[in-house]
Amino acid sequence: MKPTLQAVADAVGVSRSTVSNAYSRPDQLSASLRERILDAARQLGYPGPNPTARSLRRGFVGSIGVLFTSQLSYAFTDPFAVRFLAGVGAAAEQHGTSMLLVPLPTAVTDARRAVENAAVDGFCVYCVADEEWALDVIRQRGLPFVSTAPRDDAGADERFVGIDERAAAHSAAAHIAGLGHRRVALLADSVLPDAPAGPLTVAGVDQVPHPTTRGRLTGFADAFAEVGVGWPELTVVNAPGNSRPAAAAAVADLFDQPAPPTAVLAGSDVLALGVLDALAARPAQDRPTVSVTGFDDIPEAAAAGLTTVRQPAEEKGRIAAELLLDPPADAAAGHVFLPTALVVRSSTGPVPRS
Repeated sequence: MKPTLQAVADAVGVSRSTVSNAYSRPDQLSASLRERILDAARQLGYPGPNPTARSLRRGFVGSIGVLFTSQLSYAFTDPFAVRFLAGVGAAAEQHGTSMLLVPLPTAVTDARRAVENAAVDGFCVYCVADEEWALDVIRQRGLPFVSTAPRDDAGADERFVGIDERAAAHSAAAHIAGLGHRRVALLADSVLPDAPAGPLTVAGVDQVPHPTTRGRLTGFADAFAEVGVGWPELTVVNAPGNSRPAAAAAVADLFDQPAPPTAVLAGSDVLALGVLDALAARPAQDRPTVSVTGFDDIPEAAAAGLTTVRQPAEEKGRIAAELLLDPPADAAAGHVFLPTALVVRSSTGPVPRS
């Protein structure tokens, strides 16, 4: 059996609280008594009080959780996620706290348990498909949170940092529409739950559960509606994951259609780069001229000449952590919208003449 605090107390002939003070409040003991206690603990192999239990008893853990829907490896491989977490980490360092990554399992029951059991003082909700259930669990725990996805039902006292997804996406789509494109595909990650890769039928953009994806698809649709292209005329393409291979697989047969799209608007730069990969893999004589746009402006976008929407990833992470660790007194100051900008590069051009 593992040695306990009581075992140390019995060995020295003192109370449990005296042993506890030797670790947490050494100023309450004489130097000689504290040394006797620590020496007995070493001989018994007692490692000291459980730091998690001790922090929970005092109501402060010293860690913030970053909640996202994906495998843990996503946090270290996705370029935007890496930059966002760098911003969170920078703010956490300044406040002398740590960061706990909390990826959510696919099963809802397991995901709820992950949120319920995370030993944190609050959450940055970074990327959750249908986040309302997660927020309910966090509220039940009485913990603060900061969301990075816009929500129409957000309370006045709830904190948020993000961008106007709809307006930002509109700027990219308006650019493509202005170049004359009318046959377009909208590519996004996990448009519908468990949807296969490739084109799919979506009755309306309101059916898309993920708030960020829904906002970007709505912005794309708005711009094309302004030039007479309605939602039923847009090709919605699902990528089962935000990766270049997933995007390439999703558009694999897209350009073999009788009337293929002349432009693809992707919900992220990673997906857009996957489309460029798919086009580059085709034989030169069978490679259509397709305009491609992305979203985020990750470092790889400039090298690929990708037209994209730029948003400040590290600043978003830093402000999210700041709002959590040092909330403003004015509730209105807890709603932060960051600027975006359309960056036009060589991946887009006028619609090809038939």
